[in-house]
Amino acid sequence: MTAPAVPVLRLCDVDVVRDGTPLLRSVSLTVHQGEHWALLGSNGAGKSTLLSLAGALVHPTHGTVEVLGRALGRVDLRELRSLVGHVDPRHPLRSPLRVRDVVLTGLTNTIEPVPRRHPTPDQRDRADRLLTTLGMGGKLEARWPTLSQGQRGRVLIARALMPLPRLLLLDEPATGLDLAAREQLLESLDTLRREHPALATVLVTHHLEELPASTTHAMLLREGECLSAGEVGQVLTTDAVSKCFDHPVHISRTDGRWAARALRPPYRGAGQAVQDTGRESAQTLSNSSR
Repeated sequence: MTAPAVPVLRLCDVDVVRDGTPLLRSVSLTVHQGEHWALLGSNGAGKSTLLSLAGALVHPTHGTVEVLGRALGRVDLRELRSLVGHVDPRHPLRSPLRVRDVVLTGLTNTIEPVPRRHPTPDQRDRADRLLTTLGMGGKLEARWPTLSQGQRGRVLIARALMPLPRLLLLDEPATGLDLAAREQLLESLDTLRREHPALATVLVTHHLEELPASTTHAMLLREGECLSAGEVGQVLTTDAVSKCFDHPVHISRTDGRWAARALRPPYRGAGQAVQDTGRESAQTLSNSSR
């Protein structure tokens, strides 16, 4: 009998407390290879804190965190971080590196290329293939400062994939993108997931419209607590999302993509408003004649 695969990520009853303030409370999450999770919630819900745990950037106050089968607190964090792809749209690169060279810095997990460390031809070919998959094959020699925000996001995803990680973390990758750039990014993520079926991903966002159609699972966080987690179709419901954001919304899904629309009182047309005004005026006259 084949032993069950070790989860790519496992959090068990995790608390995170900073300066006496609880950021996460009793949160549990298990991510298996090939699963694509979305973490949703309002500002301060705990999404970025959870992603930092998944990326081995912080330790839990209580509970256990296992990344790629290795428990935080019992492993060299620097080594573990090198095995996880982490995409931060606020990448602090300032120099005018070529796109291919930006991607190759993912091998050393550095902002700039490491002196006297030269990538092999195979590594350069891999960088080119990743950029092509993400729709950036025509920009291999372009300079970083010339790229749009959306193009930079796709380059950073390719960079995060250079060390062949089993887990890819995406921290609000659509931040600051216009509609066309957002759609190009999400299409690239769908393509990437099809071509790398064993890869697991965790994506943080505030907006359902920023979820790729390939999303398989979701967790809703509110004030540091998990309201719901599981298969995406069972979690992203009108009632659950309304409770998560403390606002009544209607959730719909078309062609695999989600949308959220605020619920409002039924619309009353101009004719109905005139009738109501007439009734109110008649009532006022009736009352004054008494």
